[in-house]
Amino acid sequence: MSRKVSFYYMKSIIQSLTKSNKGDLFIKREDLLFPEISGNKYRKLKYQLQKIVETKTKTILTFGGAYSNHIAAVALLGKINNLRTIGVIRGDELESKISENPTLSYAKKQGMEFEFVTREVYRQKETESYISQLKEKHGDFYLIPEGGTNALAVKGCAEILNNEDTDYDYICVSVGTGGTLAGIVSSLLPHQQAVGFSALKGTFQKEIVDAYTSNANYQILDTYNFGGYAKIDGQLVRFINEFKETHDVQLDPIYTGKMMYGIVDLMDKGYFKKNSRILAIHTGGLQGIAGMNQTLKRKNLPIIQ
Repeated sequence: MSRKVSFYYMKSIIQSLTKSNKGDLFIKREDLLFPEISGNKYRKLKYQLQKIVETKTKTILTFGGAYSNHIAAVALLGKINNLRTIGVIRGDELESKISENPTLSYAKKQGMEFEFVTREVYRQKETESYISQLKEKHGDFYLIPEGGTNALAVKGCAEILNNEDTDYDYICVSVGTGGTLAGIVSSLLPHQQAVGFSALKGTFQKEIVDAYTSNANYQILDTYNFGGYAKIDGQLVRFINEFKETHDVQLDPIYTGKMMYGIVDLMDKGYFKKNSRILAIHTGGLQGIAGMNQTLKRKNLPIIQ
């Protein structure tokens, strides 16, 4: 019996947040598409999974960190589609801490196998020699890069915007590897501008975006990275909790919390044209909250509610 691509689909919901002369702010709930996987991971893996099934590949190998949304998503899709999954995890010290880590313990429960490597080895993840070593050890596999970004992922993310979104002036999205932003930029209309909020220090993702689209009506800001990837402080936690209380929308601390904090701050500063319509993309990532709360507790900081 041939394997079938297993997804279920729920239409994303556009929710109004604020209306003022500073701009009308809406949020597109991509996190509702496939809650256990999260919006942009669903988009990134959609066409890759189809290709895996078509080529009758039985194993997926990918890369990620300790709290990676991508690792969790691949593990679940592997289980749903009866595929072997292997996660190469950054940080060999994590091997003895799987049970303490919500993301890794979840992925393991879905059947994912792990290979924990040092950060030095992990930096070789895109080299042919290292990939060859992994194939010698694990056999043939379909390789998905860290974060899931490749041409098929960008194709999937280009579907985030549709005909219902043509009247928005600004499209805002959090940025990790750059694949989601690349898909969004590729589908922008001439009157629209994308604003990417980098979750990391730097705007190096511009190279990724420019590699997949010739559209240039976008920019990436790293002003609201809060010190870098997975960095967070009490101010951001309070913002996330207040946002949930006010709008009944849960944000994550790695990506969407920083993005939304940035949008609100930029609106206050007059960054967006007066009376513009702003659409924020909620890319999900909520599975990372449990792990972040562990860190916050250790630092005696307030936790995300």
